[in-house]
Amino acid sequence: MCAYSLQPLFLSFKIYFPYHYHFKMAFNLCLKIFLVLFSILNLYARTATSRDLQELSMLERHEKWMARHGRVYKDEIEKEHRFKTFKENIEFIESFNQNGTQRYKLAINKYTDLTSEEFLASFTGLDTSLSQQESTAAITSFRYGSVTEVPLSMDWRKSGSVTEIKDQGVCGSCWAFSAVGAIEGAYQIANNELISLSEQQLLDCNTENRGCEGGLMTRAYEYLLQNGGGITTETNYPYQQAKSICSTQQLSPTAAVTISGYEVVPAGESSLLQAVANQPISVGIGANQEFHLYGSGIYDGSCYPKLNHAVTVIGYGTSEYGTKYWLVKNSWGTSWGEEGYMRIARDIGVYGGHCGIASMASFPTV
Repeated sequence: MCAYSLQPLFLSFKIYFPYHYHFKMAFNLCLKIFLVLFSILNLYARTATSRDLQELSMLERHEKWMARHGRVYKDEIEKEHRFKTFKENIEFIESFNQNGTQRYKLAINKYTDLTSEEFLASFTGLDTSLSQQESTAAITSFRYGSVTEVPLSMDWRKSGSVTEIKDQGVCGSCWAFSAVGAIEGAYQIANNELISLSEQQLLDCNTENRGCEGGLMTRAYEYLLQNGGGITTETNYPYQQAKSICSTQQLSPTAAVTISGYEVVPAGESSLLQAVANQPISVGIGANQEFHLYGSGIYDGSCYPKLNHAVTVIGYGTSEYGTKYWLVKNSWGTSWGEEGYMRIARDIGVYGGHCGIASMASFPTV
């Protein structure tokens, strides 16, 4: 009957068939169907246009992000793949932040076009398997074990004991940055002089660790002790994001800093608190997807099931809402986190601390 649903034609039918009201009913039904179909098509067109605009906006965001971080792809295939990952990460970040129930936020950083698997494979580097072969010759008793009073908060940056945020790049050398951060802090506290020291020396010359393939902070300390305890400056032996042959020419005749030993902190947050109250401490943590995209706030989210990354704890405190936290210096550049730093929840009743932060801690003595 829809073939007769045009009104002029219907009217002509009504003239000749005045008593056939089913034509009128058919006309009204077909008109309703037409209007419904028109509305659906119109809605689809508007939705498609909106989706196209959103996609265009995301493409523009990706282009601006690439320009900001100097990101260049080898070809259009790689660019398309990276855009897809970038888009997925952006959607994850925005969905997470809109939830608004967490104490922390995620954020765009220079790693947003990487999957979490890619990121963690290239930008972590704590190798806990090496601890099974580790020497204990240089380990002494915990000197801060008798400390009974500690400040309510501590931030070693305020004392000038922390160098600028560094960037390990695409190299699993976090262990070297964690160890160097602790040495820099210990030396500044003892001598009132802050010197940026060489991670590259540890990367190239510490053969007991595995360079960009991973390592341990205590093995870095042991290497220094076995070779006179000295480490040179960042300027003298700059970081290259890759392991190379140990350059004796870049090791100055007189080391910039010499350590006298190192200690392992007993597992547990109370012991870590005693240590951090006195100097920056090397620790291992279990970093996962949300670490990859962490932006700000006190991190109390999920963790990787084992320790896979090394950082330096440079303080602790309590937020205005009463949440306790550890203050962490990372080695992923200033676009990550709180300008390169992170706050991790403290004293939440987890053995070894949240993300294992208090289960593998150590520090050098100078």
